[in-house]
Amino acid sequence: MTDSNKMIINLALFGRTQSGKSSAGNILLGSTDFHSRFAPCSVTTDCSLGRSCHLHSFMRREGQEITLQVQVLDTPGYPHSKLSMSHVKQEVKKALAHHFGQEGLHLALLILRADMPFYGQEESYPIQLIQELLGDTWKNYTAILFTHAEKIEDAGFSENEYLHDASDTLLTLLSSIKQRYVFLYKKENLFNEQRRKILERIVEFIKENHYQVLTFK
Repeated sequence: MTDSNKMIINLALFGRTQSGKSSAGNILLGSTDFHSRFAPCSVTTDCSLGRSCHLHSFMRREGQEITLQVQVLDTPGYPHSKLSMSHVKQEVKKALAHHFGQEGLHLALLILRADMPFYGQEESYPIQLIQELLGDTWKNYTAILFTHAEKIEDAGFSENEYLHDASDTLLTLLSSIKQRYVFLYKKENLFNEQRRKILERIVEFIKENHYQVLTFK
């Protein structure tokens, strides 16, 4: 946060390789800051910070129009095809301290593919990374962003039906983070509208958390 008419929210992305993490970051920013492509290996190898343009009149607070700016930290996925867990952890830890050390992190977004079931040991690695980096209060600062949600629609499921049939592992995780989740659909004709809706949902999560942040040393 800066002046009373402007809000800056700081987000960090976590997730497995090829979960759509960098692509989701670009949608949040409304840009192409992060390199994103399909590949048989991990694409992101370094942490990178992107900043959005100012979104004027994004919301109203106490009778005033608020301008929003989004800062997103993209991180290497894990399991990674080239980097060890200790290396990924060290790099992300340094990046969090460098970019959000004093300003603080509002929310960690765990990126999960909606078209893949969530269970098993490998699925837990990004959560372990969040737990270790954010500490004991990680549940208060974590939300899930489901990518590839258009596949749910194609299969004839609603979001509620999808979650009703989800694994116990996913349902337990959602419960632990107070049902903070949002679905991302890849629809070019609705890009700006969907981006705004996702950001509105994220800001609502941050508001429910009383705009608290996690700082890093």
